[in-house]
Amino acid sequence: MDRGALEAALGHRFSNPKLLQTALTHRSYANEHSAEGCKTNETLEFLGDAVLDLVIGEHLMERFPKLGEGDLSMTRAQMVSEQGLCQVARPLDLGSWLRLGRGEERTGGREKSSLLADALEAVIAAVYQDAGFEAAKALILSHFAPLTPATPGQRTDYKTKLQELVQRVHKSAPVYELVGEDGPDHEKVFEVAVIVDGSERARASGRSKKAAEQAAAALAMEELSS
Repeated sequence: MDRGALEAALGHRFSNPKLLQTALTHRSYANEHSAEGCKTNETLEFLGDAVLDLVIGEHLMERFPKLGEGDLSMTRAQMVSEQGLCQVARPLDLGSWLRLGRGEERTGGREKSSLLADALEAVIAAVYQDAGFEAAKALILSHFAPLTPATPGQRTDYKTKLQELVQRVHKSAPVYELVGEDGPDHEKVFEVAVIVDGSERARASGRSKKAAEQAAAALAMEELSS
């Protein structure tokens, strides 16, 4: 893969390119290329999640020194949520770099919020393993600091905001449709589409239907406001 464009967007050139390749490898691709001994990005995703939490937690404590633990936790959760990760992953065009199996390719895997979020966490871990904590921290702050809310600790109800916008513009209400479920019962991921005025405006995934609906509403708000 010609990784130069992605490395430029990330702001990091890999000493070990195989780390980046692994970070972009979904399990569907690895399953179809088992003879090649492909590693999936799942372990890197786990590590990247931890590094991201640490960096954003430190960033918020420095930015808002008077904020209590509860509000800090809520603000961090918003910034590192699937929606927050996708706000970073999509401008990087991370989806076009994913290594996917044929099934995921056919079903639009490159645009799936869950796959983009997982891949970005894996990329963060890849940078951490390639060049250490400071390199990973620089990457995270470069791309996530702009997501820091002006008023931290307040949970945004995107479904309500979207409903108000749609009712004002289209004189109707948005409709949420469950379009997919993935994973075992104890770790299920739900994918939801939001329909506005008869047209699908966004899709998003979450660990619950409510979380997926909120994420889809946020993406729809972004699309309708652009």
